[in-house]
Amino acid sequence: MYLQNTVKLQTKNYSQTNNGVFEGWGTSLCWWAHRIGYSPELTKKSGELFFSKKGLNLNIMRYNIGGGDDPTHKHIKRTDSIIPGWLNFNNETKEYYYDYTADTNQLNVLKEAYKNAGENALVEVFSNSSPYFMTKSGCTSGNKNPNYNNLKEECYTDFAEYIAHVTEYINNKLNINVYCVSPMNEPNTDYWEYFSEKQEGCHYDPGESQNKMLIETAKAIKNKGLRKVKIVGSDETSTEKQLEEYHLYTYEVKKILDRVNVHTYIDDKTKELGELMQKENKNIWMSETDWSNVSGENAGEMGAALWFGEKIISDINALSPSAWVIWLVIDCHRSKQGFMGNKDSGFPSTNNGYWGVAFADHDEKEIYLSKKYYAFGQFSRYVRPGDTIIHIDSHTLGAIDKKTGRVTVVAINSQKADVTKTFDLNDLNKVTGNVEVIRTSGNLKDGENWAKLPSFKYVNATFNYTIKGNSITTFIIK
Repeated sequence: MYLQNTVKLQTKNYSQTNNGVFEGWGTSLCWWAHRIGYSPELTKKSGELFFSKKGLNLNIMRYNIGGGDDPTHKHIKRTDSIIPGWLNFNNETKEYYYDYTADTNQLNVLKEAYKNAGENALVEVFSNSSPYFMTKSGCTSGNKNPNYNNLKEECYTDFAEYIAHVTEYINNKLNINVYCVSPMNEPNTDYWEYFSEKQEGCHYDPGESQNKMLIETAKAIKNKGLRKVKIVGSDETSTEKQLEEYHLYTYEVKKILDRVNVHTYIDDKTKELGELMQKENKNIWMSETDWSNVSGENAGEMGAALWFGEKIISDINALSPSAWVIWLVIDCHRSKQGFMGNKDSGFPSTNNGYWGVAFADHDEKEIYLSKKYYAFGQFSRYVRPGDTIIHIDSHTLGAIDKKTGRVTVVAINSQKADVTKTFDLNDLNKVTGNVEVIRTSGNLKDGENWAKLPSFKYVNATFNYTIKGNSITTFIIK
């Protein structure tokens, strides 16, 4: 016997963020773009798989300006996270100089992604750390006490100039329009520690330090004539911390801040933050998250995919962001030689949880996909930039293109048993139309991956459908 549910799509549940305009889906390019960008084959495949209409159709790419660690340091062990800096110091001449070829790998992927994303492409430039010679510890991974600021007090203006210089180069020299700049990443944490094995990172205390960094960045961007580039803060790891930090922004900072970015790794105050942004009429992105979790009942390879889909819906319902961005689309790499003197992690078991949605094999020059990839596509391929999000429930997300009337519904069934649902669109329109159905379920080899199922007519803005157990189904209602 099937469980009967009614799903109502109502105009009162339209997202109001960014005037109701959804800006899209994306990924950070660090660290995976730096790792694969040496290879023309992998670079081309990444553009097609992640940013083209044939693939995930992502349109947001977050380019990481590397600080570039002291060249004598060898502590970062991940093969993908030793991000080179653009600005260097010559010990002999005592002069600073820019190396515009230093980050060629990541730029190669950025160019390919930008080309494939087309007219909807949005590029965000962000930073994990300033160059090592601007830090107090002399290390881009953080201060010796990770609870203390690491940027030298006299270097805020210099670091802002560095960010603006790279942004100007990408925008004007590479002809890649930069949409926004975020100068800090998870600043109010103790994650970023001297000689960390993982990555660059820089602590900024909430209040005065963060305000100063945002003000200096805005000045530097303006001085470069980049008046269309938006200023973003502060990409905090926790919605609770971001809420606290926003209250400590000065009036001047709130005025120059075009948008708030937040990561939802810790999401205790997500709803409260979203409500505050609505009250302040401030745009917000969920700019980074992922995890190695699973959901479903004996779901096998779909376990990670179901959790990922539920995470997307949970974030969007609670925060009501105008964009949703995964941390890394590729988190795991495999090769015989490794990279920059370090060994790759290898591939995970896809029956368990894992980070990312795909894996790169550098010996075969191949990108292998997972069920999380297809779960992401159930959203990103069909809920498009320009749509208005319709909040529904914890397992269902809706969207409407107000210009054409096209409605998209993504429904997740994390139970083993099939579930029959009634979809009620009466509040949106009264017409009879056609419903297209796309579904992902089962395992990667012989399951459904964006499988196109038979379409059907609906009458009086209502239809019934049986949602397969442990599946994600997208309805396109025209």
